[in-house]
Amino acid sequence: MLNFQTKGLLGLVVAIPLIAALPLPDFWITQLNYIGMYSITVLGLVLLTGVGGLTSFGQAAFVGIGAYATAWLTLNTGISPWLTLFIGMGLTAGSALLVGLITLRMSGHYLPLATIAWGLSLYYLMGNLDALGKYDGLLGLRSLSIGDFDIGQGRAFFMLTWIVLVMLSAAVLHLLDSRAGRAIRALKGGSQMAEAMGVNTFRYKVTIFVLAALLASIAGWLLAHFQRTVNPSAFGLKMGIEYLFMAVVGGVGYVWGAIVGAGLIRLLDDQLQVLLPRLMGTSGSYEVIVFGVALVALLKYLPDGLWSMVDKRLPRRPRRTDWAHAADLPVRQRPTPGEPVLEVQAIRKQFGGLTAVNDISFEIRAGQIVGLIGPNGAGKSTTFNLVTGVLALTRGQVRYRGEAIAGLSSRDISRKGMARTFQHVKMIPDMTVLENVALGAYSRGHKGVIAAMLGLNRAEEQRLFKEAQRQLERIGMGEALHEQAGNLAMGPQRLMEIARALCADPALLLLDEPAAGLRHKEKQALADVLRQLKSEGISILLVEHDMDLVMQICDHLVVMEFGTLLTQGTPAQVQQDPKVRAAYLGTDH
Repeated sequence: MLNFQTKGLLGLVVAIPLIAALPLPDFWITQLNYIGMYSITVLGLVLLTGVGGLTSFGQAAFVGIGAYATAWLTLNTGISPWLTLFIGMGLTAGSALLVGLITLRMSGHYLPLATIAWGLSLYYLMGNLDALGKYDGLLGLRSLSIGDFDIGQGRAFFMLTWIVLVMLSAAVLHLLDSRAGRAIRALKGGSQMAEAMGVNTFRYKVTIFVLAALLASIAGWLLAHFQRTVNPSAFGLKMGIEYLFMAVVGGVGYVWGAIVGAGLIRLLDDQLQVLLPRLMGTSGSYEVIVFGVALVALLKYLPDGLWSMVDKRLPRRPRRTDWAHAADLPVRQRPTPGEPVLEVQAIRKQFGGLTAVNDISFEIRAGQIVGLIGPNGAGKSTTFNLVTGVLALTRGQVRYRGEAIAGLSSRDISRKGMARTFQHVKMIPDMTVLENVALGAYSRGHKGVIAAMLGLNRAEEQRLFKEAQRQLERIGMGEALHEQAGNLAMGPQRLMEIARALCADPALLLLDEPAAGLRHKEKQALADVLRQLKSEGISILLVEHDMDLVMQICDHLVVMEFGTLLTQGTPAQVQQDPKVRAAYLGTDH
């Protein structure tokens, strides 16, 4: 079943030759050419900023690399312009990889500042190199041609540009609706949840940074042969800001927002330069003032851009569940009953002079549910994060199925068969429940970005969604497959997190306050699910404040107070322990 965005692209394919055949003035064909090239550049910002949450002002610099590469090569070596496209993309990918590896570990305002510095440095480099014509640039490029047919700057160029735009837009849509795409969409909410699903978040940040740069390079190649001249003015910081402005106005999180934003800003910029001087009675860059006011108003009243208004009114069609006959995903070998699964040995965590966890030891065996309990501030969450690799140990050891895992990242620990939920629900609210849960199976798939963009991942996607549906039905949420995750109440969101963790096929499941926000019947359903998982050989570490639930389902309890081990034993033993009663009630009686 095709969604609206894909249908829209198909409609655009049909419309391109019809528009080219219309008796439009050359002025409007030229405008459409610029809109198409700008849209390709902004498409990269949709992927990088709108989806990945990484703000860059350096997109224009990558446009410049693609433009200058083809200009210099065609003028000085006689290489075919079609070949220079790929040479320029190679140069762009190399420079983007280098810049990305240096800057993408930064966060907050440091990343945008770093991309500004990158854009400025490349602009002044282009303007001061004799080989690149300094600020006069390179002149006399020949237009693109196929054999004896000269594509020129008119309708044939329009068809080429917009067909390229449609193909690249389709590739980005395919990417976003894939295993890799779900990992990219998880970046915006921070790295902790994605890493816990086995996603290498830094690698994906670099990947989308390079992809955005490659899209800009393609636009630069087209721009050079359209204008037949290249100079630094088109690739400075001003254009970098303008590209980001187009993305924000159109809708930085939407593929169609790139086209809407580029089209609107290009047309308004051109028309305002004519109309405003007439109204003001004097010439000047008044359009900049108008755009500034418009941007402030847009950010206040329509922060998701113009396309968001359209997107809200589009019908939401459920994904076709066509994976009934798909093969099951491979499963890991379960530990034998009674086998030690997790051994925590005298672990300690110090933050400066504060000891948050002080020499805690406990063990979990296969098919066992262990509860980690204690008053607020006891150090339970810190212990949980030490076990899962979120925090580094100060000393001590953690062994999983006999293997030391201290020092491993949460991503690597997850891939070994430990899955977790979070104290505060972490999800991607604008994805469906099914898509959120499928993210949990990330480490069980293999198809990457290129396969997704080319549509070569269909069989694997069916297997991943089949597993996600199975886990949702397992916890009683089979009716909510196509519901938007952000629309769920707190209880179902927590159940969805458990289903997502189960998609990783864990031998050890770590649940951080899973009953918080659940009603009584939902808690009973959760207890039934946990008992079923135990019967299937899955071990569970449970951090929970609901003592009724803990006493019902746990085989063993570990009680903490002020970062130390207070006691451990069966629920019955813990209930009778005077130290536990004192910790919870403040008295020995």
